[in-house]
Amino acid sequence: MATREPTAAPASAEAVLSKATLRAAAHLGLSNAALGQILGLSEPTISRMHKGDYRLKRNRKEFELAQLFVRAFRSLDAITGGDDSSARSWLQAENLALQARPLDLMKTVRGLVAITAYVDSRRAVL
Repeated sequence: MATREPTAAPASAEAVLSKATLRAAAHLGLSNAALGQILGLSEPTISRMHKGDYRLKRNRKEFELAQLFVRAFRSLDAITGGDDSSARSWLQAENLALQARPLDLMKTVRGLVAITAYVDSRRAVL
């Protein structure tokens, strides 16, 4: 009988989403303060996430907001073909359809939902 190699324990949803959120924010050039405003967390908490000392908590608003944020990033990334500078420009520019800068809108729950719906709809144009 062959012996099995020990497998690594699967990463928790909290660890995976925390890492994905930080990576998305880095691609978009967001500061810890901006990401904190989007997720409803303090800047020091975001800093602790970078160090691995804090993970987003499942069943909390921060977890749900992070899910929306990563979803919005994925759609925007698909639309821009992975061009981070285009995605950053889109976030910073006034958007006539949204009647505001997307980055400003993302800092409220209603705005983050609107941004996510907007980029999702542009990603899947029929």
